[in-house]
Order: sequence, then structure tokens, then C-alpha cells
Amino acid sequence: MHCRSRYSRQCRASAKTKAARRLIAAAATSLATVLATVLTAALVAGCGASTPRTATPVVAPLPVRVSAAQLARLPMATTFGTSAAAPQDPDPFAPETGTVLHPTATQVVYARPGGPPVAALPVTELGSPTWVPVVQSQLDWGRILLPTRPDRSTGWIYLKTKNLVTAYSAYRIEVSLPGYRLTVLDAGRRLGSWTVAVGAPGTPTPAGRTFLLASIAPLHPTYSPLILPLGTHSDTLSTFGGGPGTVGLHGWPDPAVFGHAISHGCVRVPAAALRVLSRVPLGSSVVITG
Repeated sequence: MHCRSRYSRQCRASAKTKAARRLIAAAATSLATVLATVLTAALVAGCGASTPRTATPVVAPLPVRVSAAQLARLPMATTFGTSAAAPQDPDPFAPETGTVLHPTATQVVYARPGGPPVAALPVTELGSPTWVPVVQSQLDWGRILLPTRPDRSTGWIYLKTKNLVTAYSAYRIEVSLPGYRLTVLDAGRRLGSWTVAVGAPGTPTPAGRTFLLASIAPLHPTYSPLILPLGTHSDTLSTFGGGPGTVGLHGWPDPAVFGHAISHGCVRVPAAALRVLSRVPLGSSVVITG
């Protein structure tokens, strides 16, 4: 229909109809765009997209405050002591980390990070500076082996505390009870391997991981010029030679004992082995396998 300059009623009605149709089409197009955008966002979210969130920082638990009076009442973590509340070693044959700790002042030992105190770690052990191995780390805490009874006792020390020295020992002493053999390693390199004597059937050498606790050079040696106590005890003797039944490494004048299960629990070693052992730092790993 052709409309002249003056619109007729029919022309005006047709124009209104066309305008309405254009508005409806535009609205439909806009609505489709909005729906498509919403659907796309939903699909993307469904495929694993998520709103970024700020990660919550993991904070190490702080140690329980212990007064001087409370510290004095804690059992001392020495070879003469007993730490009844200390947790047991959860993996007594696992490799140790090589990290060793030395307290320059008495340190509190806890049952777990942020948990209750169970013992006090002294500065010296049997006249030697105390060095203990770390077998597990958790944030600012280290789990250490204790030289107390019961055997395989452990505890946690807060590593950010004062008066605590940290070092690393690459040495490892291995003792095979059925093979009557002691081997010394330094960063995996064998320094020597010797046939030794171990505990008799009635007084066996205890198996598990432990550490070199102290170094004692007797003024008037009888059977050995050097005795190296370990952080473990006899399972059958509560006392021996006036001590608490501590197991150690030491020499022996009669080489006929080597290759036999004959001792009260200690490992008797040849003179050449004792010379190498004398150079191993305190706190170093000792693993005894049965």
C-alpha cells in the first residue's frame, strides 16, 4: 500500500502495526541475549569454575606456657628417667631425618604440638652435651626421640623457642642382630663394616631406631677405652653395673666374642670400628634390626 503525504486511517494503522512488530522483535532479541549469557555462565560454573577465595593461612599452635615451678616438676628426659606420658614412636624403623637438636637451656617436651608438657630435656646427658634427633616435623614443631624409659618414647619441641641449636648429621650406624654386623655410613658412603657381638638370648639387644646419646672415656678403662651409650635400654635388665640398663656400643679385649650373641644387651665392637665410631657426632642415627 502506498501512502501519500497525508496519511489515511489505514496507512496510519499499518504503520502502528509495523512499529509494534519491530519493538516486539527487538525485545525478543534482547531477552534471548540475556538468557544465553545466563546459560553460558551456568554451564561454565557447572564445569568447575568457582569464585576465587582467599586461602586461610595455616598457623602453628603455640606451646603451653610452663612456669619455672612446673618445669621443675616435669620428669627429666635422661637415660635414668621415665616419661610415662610421652607418646611412643609411631614408626620405629623409619629413616631419621638427620636433623639434630641441642638445648642450651632446659627445654619443655610436649605430648603433641600445642599439647600438654610431658618431660624436660636437659642440657647434658651422662656428661656429654645433649643432642637428640628429629624424626618428624610439623610447622614450627619437631618430634624427637627421648632417651628415657619406656623405650621408643618421643616428644615434641617448639622449634621457635630460644636456647635451641639445630644441626644436621649425615651419619648413620646400622646394626644387624642376626648378621652380627655393624656398619657406619656417612651420607650413604660406607666408612666400614665389622663383625660384632650382640645381646644373648636372655638379654637381647633391643631393635628399633635410636641415637648416639653420649661419649664416655673412662679414667681407668677395663674392657673399652670408649663407651658410647645409646638412647635405648635393655628389655630384661632394669639396672646393670650401677646404671639404668642403658644399651651402648663399646670395645672388647677378646676378639673371640665377635660373631656371637653373648653380651648383656650392648654391642661389642672391634678396635677399628670403635675408632670410626668415636668420630660420629652425638645425636646421629642408630638403627638396630632383628
